[in-house]
Amino acid sequence: MVFRRRDRRGVGRAVWEGFYPKGGWSRAYLYVKHRITRLPGTPEEIARGIAVGVFVAVSPFYGLHFVLAALLALFFRANILAALLGTFFGNPLTYIPIGVASLSVGNVMLGVRSENNLQGGFGVMFAQAMQELWYNFKSLFTSSIGDWTYLAEFWDTIFLPWLVGGVPLGLGAGILAYYLSVPTIRAYKNRRKGRLAAKLIELRKKTKLK
Repeated sequence: MVFRRRDRRGVGRAVWEGFYPKGGWSRAYLYVKHRITRLPGTPEEIARGIAVGVFVAVSPFYGLHFVLAALLALFFRANILAALLGTFFGNPLTYIPIGVASLSVGNVMLGVRSENNLQGGFGVMFAQAMQELWYNFKSLFTSSIGDWTYLAEFWDTIFLPWLVGGVPLGLGAGILAYYLSVPTIRAYKNRRKGRLAAKLIELRKKTKLK
């Protein structure tokens, strides 16, 4: 196949690169930055897309970040690809800080006493919740009996506080990302226009000399 990787990655390597990309996080950051600054559209449209992606990345809707970012980008007339790239604000290095901060704020806003709702780790809890949800969904079409006990507890102790706390944190992070992105993208685009104009002038000079 044309698009098949020449070097097939094993499961271990794929997991490792999820936490530490090939070339390091600095190279991954530069790649995303390079892609964002070269996107078509005005700096404001691109920055709105980044803000939308960052906002969604703080939410607990893992597995749906791309879909939600694209829908919000359409609603706010933002650059969709920038919104998708902005969701990379949520990554293996930021999941835990985002979760802890969102849960803490959410518990305060809901007036709930924060207890050991982090026992077992985020990844394990979300994986078990998805497994229970899938099992209960299948039970609708089989003779199995669904059990919503764990999902109800997960909703009360993890998902709802994270969702509530993630709204103000996501808004703050998104607004900050917008106002930081606009001047950066505008400056880059102006420099790029200047370089392209200079190359065009140089090309015209060479053409005249011939």
